[in-house]
Amino acid sequence: MSTATQGSGAMANAAGPALHQKVLDSLGEAIASGELAPGRRLTLDEIQQKYGISRTLARDIMQVLESMNVVYSRRRVGIVVQEPAHWNVFDPKLVRWRLASERRAEQYSSLTELRIAVEPIAAAGAARRASSAERSRLAGLAAELRQYGEAGDLELFLAADIAFHRLLLNSCGNEMFSALDSMVEEVLTSRTRQGLMPFHPSPEALRAHEEVAAAVASGDARTAETSMHRILNEVRNAMGLE
Repeated sequence: MSTATQGSGAMANAAGPALHQKVLDSLGEAIASGELAPGRRLTLDEIQQKYGISRTLARDIMQVLESMNVVYSRRRVGIVVQEPAHWNVFDPKLVRWRLASERRAEQYSSLTELRIAVEPIAAAGAARRASSAERSRLAGLAAELRQYGEAGDLELFLAADIAFHRLLLNSCGNEMFSALDSMVEEVLTSRTRQGLMPFHPSPEALRAHEEVAAAVASGDARTAETSMHRILNEVRNAMGLE
C-alpha cells in the first residue's frame, strides 16, 4: 500500500468517530429543542441523505438515540421521536443537548433543583466517609478555585470546579449520587461555555467551597451540608432561577 493510500485510510478512520458525534449531536439537539417533535417519524434513508453518511453509520446513531429513549423503532412504523416523559434525562449527552437548546432555562432550573436535593447530602456523606486522600484533595481544589477565581481564569476555574464536585459525589459513599457526576460536569461546562459564569466568581461562592472542604476534612457533616446549600443557592440566585 502506498504512503498516500495509508494516509487517506488513516484520515477516514479518524473522521469516523468525529462524524458520528457530529451527526448524533445534530439529531439530539433537534429532538431536545423540539425541532423534531414527539411523534415525528424518521427513516435511515432520510438521515443518510441529509448528512451524507452511510446506512451503517445512520443505524448506529439511531441505536444510540434509542438507548437513551429519545426515539423508538417498530417494524412497519419506522423510527419515531419519543415523548419527553420517556427520555433518559440523566444521560449527560441529553443534558448537553437540552442546555444547548432554546429551552435551556427550563433545563437549568430542573438541574439546579436536582443538585440542591443531592449535593448537600453528598457533602455530608463525604464528611463521614471520604478517605484522608480525598479530604486532602478536596481542600487543594478549594484553594485552586480561589486562586483561579480571583485571577479570572475561567477555564482553569471550570476544571477545578468540575473536579471538586465530582470528588464530592464520588467520595460520599452513595453509588446513586456518584452516577450523577458526569451530568453535573455537563451543567458546569455549559454554564461557562454559554457565558453564564461571572468573570470573577463571587467571594461568597469561593468562601463556601472552602467551608465545604474544611468541613469534610474535619468530619463535620452538618456544616458540609449547610455550606453546599449556600453554594447552590448562590447558583440559583445568580441565574435568576425560581
